[in-house]
Amino acid sequence: MLISTMNDLPGWAIDEVLGEVFGLTVRSRNVVAQFGAGLQSMLGGEVTGMTQALVDSRFQVIQRMQEEAAAKGGNAIVAMRFDTSEMGQTWTEICAYGTAVRAHKLT
Repeated sequence: MLISTMNDLPGWAIDEVLGEVFGLTVRSRNVVAQFGAGLQSMLGGEVTGMTQALVDSRFQVIQRMQEEAAAKGGNAIVAMRFDTSEMGQTWTEICAYGTAVRAHKLT
């Protein structure tokens, strides 16, 4: 599935707009990992455990968004964005969203 952060697909023609699609996950923070991240942040540098958790979450929400687009008959997603928000002190919501379209490659 073609995914673009742009509103169009250069070299492709959009035949049909199928509507908004999204993938969502809510993650709770592991108390031990959060403590370790706090210590690491005092020392400086990348908090690798938290970085990997965010990477994994983004892959998961992209996959869910793609599945929703495919279920609507789409073969591409345009105007894709990520949104992240805190829910209380222990939960983080990660969302990928965009517009599912049916498109074909120009020849």
